[in-house]
Amino acid sequence: MRTLGLIGGGLMATALIKGLFKQGYPAAQIYGSDPDPASRQRLEELGVKTFASNQTMLTALSQNEAAGVILAVKPQVVPEALSGLEYPDLPLLSIVAGYELAALEALLPSGTKVLRAMPNTPALIGAGITALSPGSNCGAPEKAWAEQILSSLGQVVSVPEKLMNAVTGLSGSGPGYVYLFIEALIDGGVMAGLPRALARELAVATVLGSARMVAETKEHPAVLRDMVTSPGGTTMAGVFALEQAGFAGQVMQAVLAATDRAKALGERK
Repeated sequence: MRTLGLIGGGLMATALIKGLFKQGYPAAQIYGSDPDPASRQRLEELGVKTFASNQTMLTALSQNEAAGVILAVKPQVVPEALSGLEYPDLPLLSIVAGYELAALEALLPSGTKVLRAMPNTPALIGAGITALSPGSNCGAPEKAWAEQILSSLGQVVSVPEKLMNAVTGLSGSGPGYVYLFIEALIDGGVMAGLPRALARELAVATVLGSARMVAETKEHPAVLRDMVTSPGGTTMAGVFALEQAGFAGQVMQAVLAATDRAKALGERK
C-alpha cells in the first residue's frame, strides 16, 4: 500500500487511523504531523511515524510512493497549517468542518486535487456516515481513493459541495440531537420510577432497534410510527404530548440552526 500522510492528530485522525488498520493498512505506511507533543504521542502509540512540522512530513512523504494527504485540523488553524508549504503533487482530503474547497485550493499550489468530506462522531466506532465532495481538479481516481479511505469510518455518500452545510446540520451535528433525546428518554424513565441503569438500557436499546427498523424495512418513519400507535393507546398519548411541545418543528429548527452556523463558519474565512 502507498504511504498516507495526515496533518493533525486529533480524535478524528485517530479514528481514521484505527479504521484503516482494520482494513489492513500498515502503520508503517502512515505518517502524521502535529505541533502538539501529546497528539504526536497518541499517534506514535498507534505505530505511526510522526513529525512536528507539516513541511517535514510532506517532504518525507514525497520521497515515498505516496497516495495522498488527509487534513484533520480545527478550522481556525487551517491557514497556519497549509500556508507557505511546498506541497507535493498529491490529492488532499479535508475533513475540516466548514472549510470550502475554494478556500482550501487558494492555500495550495494551483491545480492541487482537493476533496472535502464531512464525517460525524459515530465514525469513532466505525459507524459513521461521511459526505464527500470532490473539487474541480479531481477525477475518478481521486474520488475512489477518498471513498476507500473514508469507508474505514463507515458509510460514504457523494454530495455536491453546495449541500455540505446542510449535511453538517443534519448528520454532522445530528448525533448531538440524538444523544440529547436518549438522555431525555432515560430521565423520563427515571421520573416514571425506573432505576437509572435500567432506564438507560431500555432507552439505548429502543433507539438502536428503532433506527434498525427504519434502515432495514425501508419503510417511511411515519408508517412505522403508525404500527406502534394504537387508537387511544399509550404511544398516542406520548406522541400527543411531544407534538404539543412542538417536538418535530424544534428538531427541524435545530437542523436549520446548525446549517446556518456551518455557513457562517465558512464565511468567516
